[in-house]
Amino acid sequence: MNRLISLATASLLTAAFAAGPAFAQTGGSAAAPPADNKKPPAAAAATSSKPETVEQRISTLKTALKITPDQEGKWNAVASAMRDNASMMEKVIKEKRDKMASMNAVEDLKTYEDITKAHLDGLKNLSSAFKSLYDTMTPEQKKNADKVFDSYGPPKSGQQG
Repeated sequence: MNRLISLATASLLTAAFAAGPAFAQTGGSAAAPPADNKKPPAAAAATSSKPETVEQRISTLKTALKITPDQEGKWNAVASAMRDNASMMEKVIKEKRDKMASMNAVEDLKTYEDITKAHLDGLKNLSSAFKSLYDTMTPEQKKNADKVFDSYGPPKSGQQG
């Protein structure tokens, strides 16, 4: 579970910062983050914050996690949480973009608070749904899931990054 939290936290912080100053610097649209060719597709799927690719991310992650037909119900809850999170982030970021021209510094900081809250709420929902799925996995699937999620994020102590 700590791996999921580390993975999601890294993703959420990246999206939160991408939603902020980049808007002002690019005339209201966030610059696309550089492609990370080292990030495995499943890790990229789980951590991307681009709502337009949510279905692709869901499909990639489902394949990487080797979801069985018996796990479909639990997986559908994970996929739903991913869709809800993408939708909420799209809404919050659009609201920020719409207000950019007239915001003062305090209002700008408030939008960061709103984005962070949306990320936290989304993380809670995703963590809960994923835990339910993870609890149904075989030991081999859990080991695979751990590897999928562990392949993204900062190196563990004693590892080189």
